[in-house]
Amino acid sequence: MARNAGWRLSQLVLRYGLLFVLAVLVTSFALACPGFSTGTNLDSMLRAASIAAIMYGGATWAIASGEIDVSFMQIAAVANMLVAATIPYGWALAVSLGVLAGLGIGLLNGLIVGLLRLPSLIVTIATGGIALSIATSIGRGSSVSIANAGFIGEFLSVNIVGIPAVASLAAVIYGIGWYLQERLLFGHYLYATAQNRRAVMEAGIPVSKIIVILFAISGVTSATAGILLAADLASGQPRIGESYFLDGLTAIFLGALVIRPFEPNALGTLVGVLLLATLTSGTALLGWTDWQQQMLKGFLLLVSLVVVFGARHATVEDGEANGAQAARKHTAMES
Repeated sequence: MARNAGWRLSQLVLRYGLLFVLAVLVTSFALACPGFSTGTNLDSMLRAASIAAIMYGGATWAIASGEIDVSFMQIAAVANMLVAATIPYGWALAVSLGVLAGLGIGLLNGLIVGLLRLPSLIVTIATGGIALSIATSIGRGSSVSIANAGFIGEFLSVNIVGIPAVASLAAVIYGIGWYLQERLLFGHYLYATAQNRRAVMEAGIPVSKIIVILFAISGVTSATAGILLAADLASGQPRIGESYFLDGLTAIFLGALVIRPFEPNALGTLVGVLLLATLTSGTALLGWTDWQQQMLKGFLLLVSLVVVFGARHATVEDGEANGAQAARKHTAMES
């Protein structure tokens, strides 16, 4: 009985421990920094965290499938610059072009990785580099100012019951993501692909199509974030993605330590984003420099990587050991 209680407690800690850490951080910063819990700071923090969460949403699933997408921040930069450059022709056209650019690069990633089976890390490094070059060429290396933030700017300035509207949008996106991931076959295929792709393919599941869809989703969510950033900053900035690279991977792998232990997941990434936003805001108010913050994020990413991939390796070894034991038992029975 005590053993079962201990096991249940350990499972609760694994699933929800990061939520407890987040609550402790929020409480600690609120007590240590009077400015942390002000409405202005919380509003700014939620707004920035929501845009970041939208950017990382698709990349979460790409990583959950056993692949990696490191082009998400450069896709956001392309959409950001395209919007800034085409604003004179109307926000509707600018937004459409930004989304199409994200979808196009995402599909390119998916087709190369899913159909040609090339390593996703190398592929997305290459396409990310191309995207950065395109973003830079649009403004000839400089930022492009936006005189009128349009309906996107109005949306970003709206609060619903004291909560930024963009936070509500992020919550809806992640709610849909959770439903697709946990309640539909799509989610089962997603995680099965990461665990044993060959077995999934032999079962007749179109893995290549799933990979293409995942990278396409990543491209669209990244582009959406880039569009929101264009209105939020009233400018297009070709190198805007650089600040999101470390944060994005850290949020995704930190999130893999919650809800679905050791597996990247939608709600986990959302928790990871909120934790990083809390750390960034709180440490800034305490007077930490940028390099100190980056060092902390790098440390958190390293720890989460060690835990997640260490646990996965142990799971694979246990599965192989159990399979070998079952095979020996079957052989003995036949003898």
